[in-house]
Formats: sequence, structure tokens, C-alpha cells
Amino acid sequence: MPPHAYAQPPRLANRHPRRRGLISLTPLIDVVFILLVFFMLASSFLERRAIELDAPAGSAAGGVMEGAILVQVRADGIRVSGTPVTLENLGATIAERISRVPDARVVVQPAQGVVLQDAVRVLDRLSVAGVENVSLVRHGG
Repeated sequence: MPPHAYAQPPRLANRHPRRRGLISLTPLIDVVFILLVFFMLASSFLERRAIELDAPAGSAAGGVMEGAILVQVRADGIRVSGTPVTLENLGATIAERISRVPDARVVVQPAQGVVLQDAVRVLDRLSVAGVENVSLVRHGG
């Protein structure tokens, strides 16, 4: 094979000058945007814990209290039907009372001026204890 078969053709110096390629930021911005959209959509699929409550109508509130287990959330602590209990013992106390009367309703009544988080802790503790029939009523004054 002749040596000129592998030789490259001569370049024309003035025809096409070689330019250095510029790095574009457009693909990087596209990838960042896609990741942003992905994380925004993925965050909405997180399961949030919710506490289900029965909200009685204004006229039915008196009927809710009959035969119910009253849990009062007060500034000085928690009371179950007038007996003081701790948050740690609340679940066991309510479970023991519901074992005697299975269809009993638990009524949670936060006192005026009690921090909302305290009432939520009580509701959460009841939920963990397996209490399903829970109502939340406002303080009667």
C-alpha cells in the first residue's frame, strides 16, 4: 500500500478557522428545573398524620355528654371524669374504662386558655391507645 493512502488531505488555512466551543448553561438550568419540579411533586405524596374527630352540631352537644368519658385538658393537668391523671397514664385509663363500656364516647374538653398543643397531645395519646369514638368540645364557661 502506498504511503500517501493514509496521509490526510492538506487543510485550507483560511477557509474555516477553528473556534473554541462555548459551554452553555441551558442544559444545567434544565436539569435543576426538572429536579425542582420532581421534589415539589414528591413532597406532596408524604402521608401526614391526622386525628379524626366527630364535631357535634350545636344542638346535639348535650347528647354527646350523656354517658361519655370526659377528658378535661386544664392548665393544672388532665382529668378523666374529674380524676387527675398523667399524660402517660391517660391511654391505659381510657382503655380500661372502654373495656367496661365498649361503645362509650370519649369527649375531650380543653379549658379556656390551654395551649392547643396540650389538647393535641391528649388526642394523639388517645389515638395511640386505639380510641376511635372521640369528640372535641369547647369549654362551656
